[in-house]
Amino acid sequence: MTDRPVPTGPARPAATRSFDDLVAEAGAVSVDGWDFSWLDGRATEERPEWGYQRQIGERLARVPSALDLETGGGEVLAGVPRLPPLMAATESWPPNLAKATALLRPRGVVVVADDGEPPLPFADGAFDLVTSRHPVAVHWPEIARVLRPGGTYLSQHVGPESVFELVEYFLGPLTDEQRRGRHPDVARGGAEAAGLEVVGLRNARLRIEFFDIGAVVYFLRKVIWMVPGFTVEGHRDRLRELDARIRTEGPFVAHSARYLIEARKPAA
Repeated sequence: MTDRPVPTGPARPAATRSFDDLVAEAGAVSVDGWDFSWLDGRATEERPEWGYQRQIGERLARVPSALDLETGGGEVLAGVPRLPPLMAATESWPPNLAKATALLRPRGVVVVADDGEPPLPFADGAFDLVTSRHPVAVHWPEIARVLRPGGTYLSQHVGPESVFELVEYFLGPLTDEQRRGRHPDVARGGAEAAGLEVVGLRNARLRIEFFDIGAVVYFLRKVIWMVPGFTVEGHRDRLRELDARIRTEGPFVAHSARYLIEARKPAA
């Protein structure tokens, strides 16, 4: 898997297919793992210029030990050419855990079931590098604890107001507090409070286009925290309205927010 939550291939609008057909197809396809290739030709998203998978690949090739938190189905790690001699990964969702284990164990990665809550099941100072792509929760004291002195945390986080155009379409206007959630300033404060030094912080806002209603359904089924409790039946009226809008006006446009953060644990 490349570093892409939504593929960037050429669009193939599905205007000739009915609403019911598109929704039924998207509602039946598996959403296990963190591979979004089903959306090829149905949705596009700009990529952050820093290339997260390439960056962690360069780092992983140079360290003796590393930990990937919330690894999903293991797709990002699986796309890295060279892993360190000691490589561990955590995941909490059982379908993803099974996929990650099958994908990463042949490469010598220890995949650990973890409920996402502290403490991490690792010793103090166990890792030279900790990574995570789009973590749901970041427990900075635990990250600092498992890093060795001089070790580094390098992660691509979801930023504030990410895909909020789609979220607000279904949920209505969100509060200022909700809009500030996941702000990079909050991450910086958390890292520094845990004793880490933030040595890099880059932000990006990226255009997303959904070309048919099936793409929207698939995305919301897979990224379940966007519209909590989303179901096709529970949101059929709004989905039908959005389908008509896409057919009349063209792709539904939203914007994702991403930031790359690098924090270092001071050397002893």
